[in-house]
Parts: sequence; C-alpha cells; structure tokens
Amino acid sequence: QVQLVESGGGLVQAGDSLRLSCVASGRTFSGYTMAWFRQAPGKEREFVAVIRRNSLSIYADSVKGRFTISRDNAKNTVDLQMNSLKAEDTATYYCAADRSISAFYTKESTYEVWGQGTRVTVSS
Repeated sequence: QVQLVESGGGLVQAGDSLRLSCVASGRTFSGYTMAWFRQAPGKEREFVAVIRRNSLSIYADSVKGRFTISRDNAKNTVDLQMNSLKAEDTATYYCAADRSISAFYTKESTYEVWGQGTRVTVSS
C-alpha cells in the first residue's frame, strides 16, 4: 500500500507563495488519484484539489486561480503550488490517495491512504 508524507508548510505573509510536496512510496503510484485536503483547527476537513490518473485537475472554488496541483509519477510526488495566499488558507494540509475510479473525489471517504499533514500559517 502506498504511504504518503507531506512537507513544505510554514509561516508566510498574505500574498506570498508556498509549494507543498507529497512524497509517496509504492510502485503503483501512477495508478492512484491524488488529492489535497485541508483542515483548520475546529473546522471540518475540506477538499482543495485533485489530480487524476490522466492528469486532469479539479479545484475547490476557494482556491481556483491561485493553487495548482501537479504530479510527477517518475518521482512519486504530488505538489501543490499555492500563490496569493490569504489568512483563510491557514490550515493543516493533507494529501490523500485513491486507487479506485470514483466520481466522489471531493469526499474524504473516497480516499484509502492519508499523509500526516503539513501546517500552513498565513498572517495578515
């Protein structure tokens, strides 16, 4: 089973950029749909972005135009480039993997494997 480790979080000012990375183990990485979710303290976990096996990407309305998800199957990595960061982007960011072909890609229950998260703090 694939294992995921996120990195790249930190403290930045509003308007700055960060690039998060998720490194996966497993030879079948290319067969997984990969997604990013985030969760602020006291809030429910929410969908951020997904990249499917064919590299089609879909974004939550709250980040559309600011965030870009990408994958490199040869390196077993999935990145999230975050530009024009806002205070409301403050959260712990998680990557997740789904082996199946599902239409419910925005749902937490769709994903089989989760990383431990990386914290992002955006100050105003």
